[in-house]
Amino acid sequence: MSTLTVEESDAETTYPLWRDILREGRAVPRLEDPAGTFHLAARVDGTVVGVVRFSPAPCPWRPEARAPWQLRGMATDAAVRGAGTGRALITEGLARVAAHGGDLVWCDARVPALGFYERMGFAAVTEEFDKPEGGPHRGMLIDLPPRGGSRSS
Repeated sequence: MSTLTVEESDAETTYPLWRDILREGRAVPRLEDPAGTFHLAARVDGTVVGVVRFSPAPCPWRPEARAPWQLRGMATDAAVRGAGTGRALITEGLARVAAHGGDLVWCDARVPALGFYERMGFAAVTEEFDKPEGGPHRGMLIDLPPRGGSRSS
């Protein structure tokens, strides 16, 4: 049986899946990573099947947040969707952000992925908007518990 692992990675490793899934294979320049950014890669039998990036970044919908982080570039291979890959990436990412003292995570979520993010505890905080490079999105966020606390919804 194949085992899913999630590990910290680098942008060069995560970029190909991000490009293939979120940009439909179009060559797109990779964004520069702000200080503190980390990338996670989910692997099955050594193959990258899911990726996500977390960066410290001000939240446009919660400017008073003390230590907000942005989730970007979440992508999973179609062959593993629904098998827990995305959940594993988000769970690990939120734990790492909380360990860095983050108090919330926000993202521009693709409309087809809204249900996934809601099941992970994120709340939609904007109406639908269009991102030229990625289609319809909504702003979402999740509050993180203080260190040593527990998240409540």
